[in-house]
Amino acid sequence: MNDLQRQFLDRATAEAVKANHPFPKMAACEAALESTWGNSQLAREANNLFGMKRHQHNIYGVINLPTREWSAAKGWIQVPGVDWEKYPDWRACFCDRLVTLERLSNAYPHYKAAIDAPDARTYIISVSESWSTDPGWQCSCGAQFLSQAAAQAHPSHGTITEVPGLGRGLKVLGIYQEYIAAPPSPPSDLNVT
Repeated sequence: MNDLQRQFLDRATAEAVKANHPFPKMAACEAALESTWGNSQLAREANNLFGMKRHQHNIYGVINLPTREWSAAKGWIQVPGVDWEKYPDWRACFCDRLVTLERLSNAYPHYKAAIDAPDARTYIISVSESWSTDPGWQCSCGAQFLSQAAAQAHPSHGTITEVPGLGRGLKVLGIYQEYIAAPPSPPSDLNVT
């Protein structure tokens, strides 16, 4: 993890804490993956770190940007313009993300499991199962790569199983493990000898 990535995660974690996210460091790592460390056009121009599309009852405004959508029948399709949520700051983005998961938890059992998760690992594995439709986020892996909670949710003991979203969850977990293992960087205005 480089210094810019660490700074992104520290800032995102602080904003997730302000938004009362139950797993702020994990949410920051998820935002890093979804926004390419804050470098996506959507993140730069709209403070949208999670790819949140326009809501029915929009509060802050929208930004129209092209995207690619996955269709099982046609594969990847270029969409010339999609309305995305535009946020005044990162805190508003983290708040809306959490409210969206809570609002949709009755329709999507994985979101409910994520909101009720006992730990950050269970949270990201649960939320990843419904969040992305990108087939690249699916993971073909055996139980040896799954956490105990995921193995219980997807009993594949010894077999290879397609798990929607697990590839995404494992990528976020990799960022998370590196983030929590790395010592914080000293403030840049201090001389460390």
